[in-house]
Amino acid sequence: MIKSFIVDKTYASMRIDKYLRFNIGKFPQSLIEKSLRNGKVKVNNKKVKSNFKLNLGDKIDLHNFEFKENLLEKKIKFKPSNKVIKENENLIIDNNENFVVMNKSAGISVQGGTKSKKNLIDIFSKSEIFQDTKPFSVHRLDKETSGVFIIAKNRETAQLLTSLFRMRKVHKTYLAICHGEIEKNSGQFNDQLIRYDNGKKIIEEAKTTYKVLDKNSICSLVELKPITGRKHQLRKQLYAIGNSIYGDSKYSNKLFKQSKNKNLMLHSYQIKFMINNKKYTYRASLPNYFNELLKVKRLKFLN
Repeated sequence: MIKSFIVDKTYASMRIDKYLRFNIGKFPQSLIEKSLRNGKVKVNNKKVKSNFKLNLGDKIDLHNFEFKENLLEKKIKFKPSNKVIKENENLIIDNNENFVVMNKSAGISVQGGTKSKKNLIDIFSKSEIFQDTKPFSVHRLDKETSGVFIIAKNRETAQLLTSLFRMRKVHKTYLAICHGEIEKNSGQFNDQLIRYDNGKKIIEEAKTTYKVLDKNSICSLVELKPITGRKHQLRKQLYAIGNSIYGDSKYSNKLFKQSKNKNLMLHSYQIKFMINNKKYTYRASLPNYFNELLKVKRLKFLN
């Protein structure tokens, strides 16, 4: 049995793996990659890799792919308790008919496909907030990062918000506490970040504007506004200038490896966008551990 789809302008430039999760089901990355390798999923009658970017008018064929859904359901072990659901509902900043905005806690993934089975999409799929619909993830936020996060309530809003993110019409502001004193008080990071996908080296342009809000001889509080949206972009860029973020065990200068801080001091503080000429601005209050470190390091944040 073959199911076919034609890519419209909404999904042009989207990765094939993201397209499948968005339109077909919450499949783990490993299953998607295996299906692509085995020819269960083809684009224009050709095998492609998971990072293949779709073009307008591309034809996607699914060969006997749907039976995997039952297999997937059996593999999902995480079933959120009422307590877990309530804890996350209490973090909601706004809840309207089209989307939910929340102040995500550090340590929880936003969706499946990671090593952690516990994720927000699974949690909210059991919530009364999504009783007559289902949650849609429209952007990323690292598991270790706290702060403002949006979940769409319907496919139409999800498609719209996804397009706004892709067109860079959603403006995000992060706060980070960094090791050391950042020399220049403001500027822009322009980097060529390197990552690997199935052994292939990929170089991506990364741009971020920054402003130092307060600093001393041992640390800095910096405001970051990413222009591009690369994986671990802010963490990599601060590491590259020698001012890695407190609590970052992955991108940390050897001098700061002995830091006892367990939390990543990176917080998605604000998000701004416009829909139908209406402006939306949301802010997520700082976690207690973030405020505590500000006091210990004698840094001031005037919000």
